[in-house]
Amino acid sequence: MKKERILVTGGTGYIGSHTVVELQNAGYDVVIIDNLSNSNIDVLDGIERITGIRPAFVEADCTDINSLRKLFEEYPGISGIINFAASKAVGESMQKPVLYYRNNLGTLLNLLDMMAEFNVKGIVFSSSCTVYGEPDVNPVTEAAPIKKATSPYGNTKQISEEIITDTINAGADFKSVILRYFNPVGAHPSAEIGELPNGVPQNLIPYVTQTAMGIRKELSVFGDDYNTPDGSCIRDYINVVDLAKAHVIAVERMLQDKSDKKIEIFNLGTGNGLSVLELINAFETATGVKVPHKIVGRRAGDIEKVWADPRYANEVLGWKAETPIEDTMRSAWNWQCRLRERGVM
Repeated sequence: MKKERILVTGGTGYIGSHTVVELQNAGYDVVIIDNLSNSNIDVLDGIERITGIRPAFVEADCTDINSLRKLFEEYPGISGIINFAASKAVGESMQKPVLYYRNNLGTLLNLLDMMAEFNVKGIVFSSSCTVYGEPDVNPVTEAAPIKKATSPYGNTKQISEEIITDTINAGADFKSVILRYFNPVGAHPSAEIGELPNGVPQNLIPYVTQTAMGIRKELSVFGDDYNTPDGSCIRDYINVVDLAKAHVIAVERMLQDKSDKKIEIFNLGTGNGLSVLELINAFETATGVKVPHKIVGRRAGDIEKVWADPRYANEVLGWKAETPIEDTMRSAWNWQCRLRERGVM
């Protein structure tokens, strides 16, 4: 039996592309919409090489309601949406707040309008641990207080969660699963897809792998004077394929009415905090390749330490992050090596 049709916004992006692979492997019919502002059309080839299926693709911007409506008309019967379409760099959002509010909130508002118009059953929303701000206690549970965001990016996630909650509380006839990610890293084990931001990477791991490859001179570690064992910030680094699998479980839960709640929130992480310096060390140990790095001043908007308590997702979703960090680091390096083979970088 053919499973439902799922719209994946931002589906050629980093987490989106890995989720499309897992959805297709689970038998879903996937339609991607992406404006390619921070991704590459060649990702579709990688997805096809892994799954044997080329997903339907529409190049358009989700902030354009007419393009979105046209997609829903061309691909009828969309049962669920996974929304990844968003600008996502904390540092950049400090410089370009209006861009972040327009893109991230405009996209969500348009999708909610389309859901009502085309009877979509549910939306999985890509949120972030940034909603917890600088947490009072680690590890962080779903019951932790939502704090004032330290960046416009984090604020767009908080506001988006509020918009979804308000819409459902107002009687909208759909469900939502909100997934608060910690720090996704690594690449598909096939090395066919991975993280490839356009321009200078805003995320740590692409910068690590590009520095290890000699593309970047050295990696800057922002601050070594935090209240952590080695002075660098601590995060919960989760393998991107593990993360992608959680979305498939969330979609199934939503569409098959496995919960009587109309809105559910889960933290997705490993439950282990690693410092930036520990992560660099894990990469060097896993690959045998050195990463030249220097300590620089703190960066605006950065949180000192945050890691997940993933027990609720483990128990209720039946999902667990299982990939060891060494395997994740090797997958990131294999992806970088594949890019070099292809002459990409």
